[in-house]
Amino acid sequence: MGYAFKLQKVLAIKENEKNLAMREYDEAVRRFEEAAEKLYELLKQKEEHEEIHKQKLQLGLSVQDIRHFQQYIASLERTIHHYQVLVMQAREQMQRKQIKLTELNMEVKKYEKMKEKYIQAVQHAEKMAEIKWMDEISVQRFTYRGD
Repeated sequence: MGYAFKLQKVLAIKENEKNLAMREYDEAVRRFEEAAEKLYELLKQKEEHEEIHKQKLQLGLSVQDIRHFQQYIASLERTIHHYQVLVMQAREQMQRKQIKLTELNMEVKKYEKMKEKYIQAVQHAEKMAEIKWMDEISVQRFTYRGD
C-alpha cells in the first residue's frame, strides 16, 4: 500500500543533493589521482635522469652537458613543485567533498528513518483500526444473534 510521506519531496531533494555530491567527490578523486600519477611520473623521470647522469659523469662529461643537465633538473624540479602543490590542493578538495558527501548521506539517512517510522505508525494505526472494526462486527453479530 502506498503511504504519503509528508517529507517525501524533501527526501527526494536530499537524495539528489547526495547524488550530486557523490559525482563531485568522484570527480575530485579523479583529479587527485591524475595529479598524483603525473607527480609520480615526474619524480620517476628525475630519478632516472639523475642515475643516467651519474653513470655519464663516471665516463666523463663536458661542462656544457653538465650545465644542460642542471638546467633540465631545475626545470623538472619546478614542474615537480607545481604538481606537489596541485596534489595538495586536489587532496584538500577531495577531503572537503568527502565531508560534504558524508554530511548529506547522514541527512538522507535521517529522512529515510523518519519515513520508516511514519510507515510503521501508519501500518500500526491501520492494524488497530482493522482490529476495532472486527470487534465492532463481532459485537454486532453477537447482538443480532442475541435478540
